[in-house]
Amino acid sequence: MDLQTDEIIGQSLQVLKETSSFLSDVNGCHRDQVFDSLAAILSTPNKVHKAFLRIPLENGNVRRIPAYRIQHNDTLGPYKGGIRFHESVNETEVANLAALMTLKNALHEIPFGGGKGGIIINPQHYTAKELNLICKKYVQYFNDILGPDKDIPAPDMGSGEREMDWMMSEYKSINPGKPYLGSFTGKSTVSGGSLGRKEATGKGVYFSFRYMLHHYANDHREWLTGTDNRFARSLLALADHPRPLTVAVQGFGNVGAVAALEAHRCSYLNGKVVAVSDRNVTLFHADGLPVPVLYEYSSRHWGDLPKTAEELATLGVHAQILDREQVLFLDVDVLFLAALQDQVREDNVEQVRARFIVEGANAPITGKADAALANRDIIVIPDILANAGGVIVSYFEWLQDRETQFYDEEQVYNLLYGKMQGTMKGILPAFFADGLTLRQNCYKHAVKKLSTALYRQGKLF
Repeated sequence: MDLQTDEIIGQSLQVLKETSSFLSDVNGCHRDQVFDSLAAILSTPNKVHKAFLRIPLENGNVRRIPAYRIQHNDTLGPYKGGIRFHESVNETEVANLAALMTLKNALHEIPFGGGKGGIIINPQHYTAKELNLICKKYVQYFNDILGPDKDIPAPDMGSGEREMDWMMSEYKSINPGKPYLGSFTGKSTVSGGSLGRKEATGKGVYFSFRYMLHHYANDHREWLTGTDNRFARSLLALADHPRPLTVAVQGFGNVGAVAALEAHRCSYLNGKVVAVSDRNVTLFHADGLPVPVLYEYSSRHWGDLPKTAEELATLGVHAQILDREQVLFLDVDVLFLAALQDQVREDNVEQVRARFIVEGANAPITGKADAALANRDIIVIPDILANAGGVIVSYFEWLQDRETQFYDEEQVYNLLYGKMQGTMKGILPAFFADGLTLRQNCYKHAVKKLSTALYRQGKLF
């Protein structure tokens, strides 16, 4: 597991151990044993599955492609987590993401455990026929561990509803007579998917920011003003900003592009998106970018933004073309991180000038960088809280598939926002009352729920 995740789980357990009201019937040496057991269980996955998919290519060659499915913990329900298609996939990364899924589901009161999958490919280097075969092989190799009540994959980086449709179809073919609709989520609506699932993560990412800065700050202004909490001061300083808030978005894939659209259209906050980036470039304009135009362009170009002056001119877009990493270091009020992990690190954190950061990606800030940002009183809404929209709507999809009754898009978004708002209402008072970061508070809350369940289910003996 990633050192940062392991450390924060350990810190959370230590705080809970020292809280006498938590598991109050466990004392003395027995208490030490219980918390040692919790540390061992939560810091390691239950199972690690690895396979080398045998894929005949259209050119006649055969590839053996490494693939993973790691199941971290199923105390609260079936394993749940996406399948990442990317060249950087490795066992450590997948194990860490599986652990984050366990914690995320516990935090948001979703009755799932945590799992994660990965296939080490660049999907752009394969034809549609080859990708279809990769998806089928993945299901074939891992069929025994998958299912609506065992382990329910979903899309992740590099995969989408097309791949989930293919995988569900293969699961149905090799498991005749068994329930199959809920075996994968993030499917197209034709295949039993939920309306709003594709946009859910990006919408949830922006909602977490909007709720804190607008609704929570305004509803609790008197209390926040009266506290000496440093993060409360940072929140109010941004909420009372005299000019439009400037927003930068790193990553213009499914999460970042939707978050950018939400920021562009938001009627609750006075702001403008001044920078967006992808794997090639950062586009910047101090007066704001035409996000819908860029969104439409990227949807036709594999998620890529225009990267030359000629392409920008064709679109009628005025913007500076900067290096792709420059988005991290612009003087903006809010930075959304929706690309890859480990983007803000110890070696570049001092160059980050944003005053508020939202993690749309998983683990985009390293542990030491996170501590450095906290020392500067910068609020970070962590991945475990901000980017749960996907798994929340996946849960709604799973329920709809079981009932074969489907919600309209407005119902889905209302349920999503209600779920995230409920989580934040439970977390934010503690965050603005103690000295812990928001990440530490989220982990403590999730670890507390998991610990209670493990203890009550007799799994610590």
